[in-house]
Amino acid sequence: MRIRVFRGLIRSLAIYYNPRRIRQLRRFYRELMQPGALAFDIGAHVGNRARAMRAAGARVVACEPQEPFATFLRRSLPRDIVLVEKAVGPAERMAQMDVSSLHPTVSSVSRDFAAQAAQAPGFGHVRWDRRQQVRMTTLDRLIAQHGLPDFVKIDVEGFEADVLAGLSQPLPLLSVEYLPAFRDRTLAVLDLLAALGDYRFNAVAGEATEFLWPDWRDAGAVRNWLAGLPADGGSGDLYARLG
Repeated sequence: MRIRVFRGLIRSLAIYYNPRRIRQLRRFYRELMQPGALAFDIGAHVGNRARAMRAAGARVVACEPQEPFATFLRRSLPRDIVLVEKAVGPAERMAQMDVSSLHPTVSSVSRDFAAQAAQAPGFGHVRWDRRQQVRMTTLDRLIAQHGLPDFVKIDVEGFEADVLAGLSQPLPLLSVEYLPAFRDRTLAVLDLLAALGDYRFNAVAGEATEFLWPDWRDAGAVRNWLAGLPADGGSGDLYARLG
């Protein structure tokens, strides 16, 4: 088991801990945030996006509960990035994370994500082989402690709507991961955001650093776009901004 956990860490570092990639993200985030902006990185993993946000001039709060990544971040992040070794969700409590040792990016606090993903296109090679108990906080609590963020990135493998369930006020700008095989979860995110404010949307495919559309679109257009994505299509990030 320890060997698989170590291999999973090395695999993630090889994929995401890439200086060239971080430079590309930095340029992208500079277009989204002013210097000195406050950014939350929910699901920081190896911290590549937290580092890119910092390099873009943001003040960063990074949340990551999964071991060994929380320990890696504690030892490696710049000291001006605030590390919160907790999951983020609808309430402050303890939670169980289903962990894939070899593919840790798909570990999730969602109770049914692993079971559903095992049957979904693109996940046939993944095994969730252990569980980790994690502490959970909420976006409202993070805001009370650190201030209202200018940007929040949420990448938590099917738990995005649950993260937003712990938020009681609109945010200026945020992103959530979308997975075509789980479009119902992204639709739930759209419903929650509609209850918070008047949002417009754009999307980024995969790990790209440019938007798919030249304009920001309403929720109805996003719903139609999601409906047209093949279930075995690639994931990406859906960005939402007020007004």
